[in-house]
Amino acid sequence: MTRAARLDLRSFQQELAARLATRTAAQVESSRLSFVCAGTQWLVRLVDAGEVIAVPPIARVPLTRDWFLGLANIRGNLYSVVDFAAFTGAAPVPAGASARLLLFASRSGDLNAGLVVERVAGLRNITELAGHAPPPGAPDWYGQRWSDADGSTWQEIDLVALMRDPSFLQVGT
Repeated sequence: MTRAARLDLRSFQQELAARLATRTAAQVESSRLSFVCAGTQWLVRLVDAGEVIAVPPIARVPLTRDWFLGLANIRGNLYSVVDFAAFTGAAPVPAGASARLLLFASRSGDLNAGLVVERVAGLRNITELAGHAPPPGAPDWYGQRWSDADGSTWQEIDLVALMRDPSFLQVGT
């Protein structure tokens, strides 16, 4: 990773931390981290998102599903890394400068895991969005579906429910 990319990511995280520090609990609760993956716009509660980092080197693990990319050493801790697009049945996330690893927050329990996503799109405030029910037959980890004034759709996911989903936990082939 180039020095400029590291500085951009660092400044993004510092700006995000500064913005969150000035917000009330209600404002934080209504904020969602948004990302794009497999042509779909997704939302995650800030309390569920631990950290967003550049995709680190990943050690492949044999006899695992295609969407399980392997293990990454992040500051001395091993994290399971999942290609979120491939997990949802879409084409894998293309490797590139905009791909990021979204780490689960510690409230997710003792599972050190992260999702590789195509790009992070910033923060969205759900008070500015119209809520809809999740699509019929959606997995349990799908939350509410949202739409904005421009007609764009955002699917919220519950990372804690995803972490407990048997299909997510079963990485072996």
